[in-house]
Amino acid sequence: MNPAWQRKDLLSLRELGVEELRQVLNTAKVFKEILGRPIKKVPSLQGRTVVNLFVEPSTRTKISFELAAVRLSADVVSLDKDSSSIRKGESLKDTAKNLEALQAGIIVIRHRSAGAAQFLAERLQASVINAGDGAHEHPTQGLLDVFTIQERLGKIEGVRVLIVGDIIHSRVARSNLWALLKLGAKVKLVGPSTLLPREFSELGAEVTYDLDAELEQADVINLLRIQHERQVQARLPSVGEYSGFFGLNLERFKRCKPAVLLMHPGPVHRGVEIASELADGAQSVILDQVTNGLAVRMAVLYLVSGGRGLGEA
Repeated sequence: MNPAWQRKDLLSLRELGVEELRQVLNTAKVFKEILGRPIKKVPSLQGRTVVNLFVEPSTRTKISFELAAVRLSADVVSLDKDSSSIRKGESLKDTAKNLEALQAGIIVIRHRSAGAAQFLAERLQASVINAGDGAHEHPTQGLLDVFTIQERLGKIEGVRVLIVGDIIHSRVARSNLWALLKLGAKVKLVGPSTLLPREFSELGAEVTYDLDAELEQADVINLLRIQHERQVQARLPSVGEYSGFFGLNLERFKRCKPAVLLMHPGPVHRGVEIASELADGAQSVILDQVTNGLAVRMAVLYLVSGGRGLGEA
């Protein structure tokens, strides 16, 4: 196994060191180059079985992991809540144990409960990859966001990043925050006070509630959607009011740096977090994030499997 990577699982970015983060990014760069070839497959996971266990809905992440496993020549099985025995009342542990008994070597899990991936990793010999657990973390989204910034700007250290929106419910914000700070970026969190408690400043980022005051200095603006499904109580008077104060519209965009990168993890609510013209504009890297997600997830699958077969590409 690569000396910079000694983990069987990827559960969070908070627990990764700088060298481990760099190892994933460097490996993803190799896979990005492979994906540009006429033959886009390598035999790194040939003979291995990857199970995507998505107990919570997903489009981009689920398909991305499926394609990543296929590109690595793995056998791939995908399950959701409705097609698994979880719907019949089987526990998550028993479902995963049965998958392991069927020779699943890697289980990619998305779950609405924070800590679900950690729970399985402690009970399985199979590798576990966290594809999003509640409002805790979304490690591969954080990695692909960092990869995209590095690819476009050539560095992470010193880059000024604004993360805007529903911070309190966002696993994406947390994973981005851990990775960016460890790699030397300067991060500011922006949003309404009901969605951004002051306590987030204790994690190392600056907390502010005035988007307009921050636009001119930002190199990257990462816009998050309002996660209504995670809110147990109403924290906003209206979507329209949120958009008026924190949506990136054409007028606000005029105050941004000409080369600013506009990011969004999706799904995008056009006209709420970002104007449609900007989401499709020259400074948007939203689709680049999706493309880079494939390379990053190939890298993660490759590393947790022990890192073999890449030299045969």
